[in-house]
Amino acid sequence: MSPEIVGVFGIVVMLLLLVIRCPIALAMPAVGLGGFAYLIGWEQALALLETAPTDILSNFSFSAIPLFIFMGVLASKARMAGELFDMARTIFGAWRGGMAMAAVMASGVFSAISGSSLATAATISKVALPEMEKKGYAQSLAAGVLAAGGTLGVIIPPSIALLLYGLITEQSIGALFIAALIPGLLGLAGYALTVWLIVTFKPQLAGEPSPKTTFWEKLRSLRSVGAFLIVFIVVLGGLYGGFFTPTEAAAVGTFITLLIALARKVTLHEIVGAVGESLAMSVVIFFMLMGAEIFGYFISVSRISFYITDLISAAGFTPLMVLLCILALYIVLGCFMDAMAMMLLTVPVVFPAVIAAGFDPIWFGVITVITVELGLITPPVGMNVFVLKASARHLPLGTIFRGVVPFVAADVVRLAILVAFPWLMIGIIS
Repeated sequence: MSPEIVGVFGIVVMLLLLVIRCPIALAMPAVGLGGFAYLIGWEQALALLETAPTDILSNFSFSAIPLFIFMGVLASKARMAGELFDMARTIFGAWRGGMAMAAVMASGVFSAISGSSLATAATISKVALPEMEKKGYAQSLAAGVLAAGGTLGVIIPPSIALLLYGLITEQSIGALFIAALIPGLLGLAGYALTVWLIVTFKPQLAGEPSPKTTFWEKLRSLRSVGAFLIVFIVVLGGLYGGFFTPTEAAAVGTFITLLIALARKVTLHEIVGAVGESLAMSVVIFFMLMGAEIFGYFISVSRISFYITDLISAAGFTPLMVLLCILALYIVLGCFMDAMAMMLLTVPVVFPAVIAAGFDPIWFGVITVITVELGLITPPVGMNVFVLKASARHLPLGTIFRGVVPFVAADVVRLAILVAFPWLMIGIIS
């Protein structure tokens, strides 16, 4: 068989392994090692098995991943999420559907320090869901807004997904974070608008508004955002200003968050627990990275990426058609795969075709992450949905999935806007 056919066969085997619930961290190295051995030889494949983990674990750039994760877990331990939700409720609570908008706002601000969709959804739901149920919100609206709000953690910088994309494709992490600002704010505004539309046409889904607050009460509540703003400005400003590398920015941000946590009387036991949680999440990501490294070598020697590029050129596809095919692939895969795994699996394959089509790699990175974000709330996997289900076992899965449908529509609209007007991202970094 030609290398290209072996590459296609390897991808099919990979998808079949995922269908039978084989962990992606095992499926990628297994297929990658077998395919590489078939094409190059077992001796070289075994040598690859030895060097790939070393390449990943000794790469200084990857050390930013556990640091950003630790920063988000520390913020959760410092009970920042509760303060954020109280602040947002003070500002929006008197509106019809105001508590749902407050949940969106709290998710967006917490995302700016968490970097993880799953962490954002889990943390905000523990604070906001009981309060929304007390106020009489329909379970579908409450669950939908919390599951969708959590996805903001994927796109609002610092984002672990964007960090991974930048490391895989060797793009500027700072440029990716800056380019994601407007799409992140669009997502925040789009979700809030979706809540307003829902409660306008179906007011029975929203509970009773909270008592009105004065302008000064609203102004005083903004003090809760101070700690987040400090971390956000230091991390993003340091990256964009060239003062920090991504790893240094993660370290400085984590140190500031640790000081905030200590100032808020977070105990040593809680800090040790935060270290354990961060290590557990980091180990999963690093195992996937090592598997992706081995699989990437197989993709490289099979020349499947160049084969796809040649097929696209021969078919006469326009750049827009290429982009739409890739986005459609992501939406379909998102129904079955975890977001991080999907990026690690597909970006090395499609990236050469994207560059050949003439797209800006920074712009494509943000578009990719937003599309992957859709997979976090779409059936049958929908990782955010299952995180919410784990936090609130009394909520039926069907109710949660029904609740996220309007927010999926809002994400599709945002994606269309960013594809139609790429200068919203490219302009800010040029």
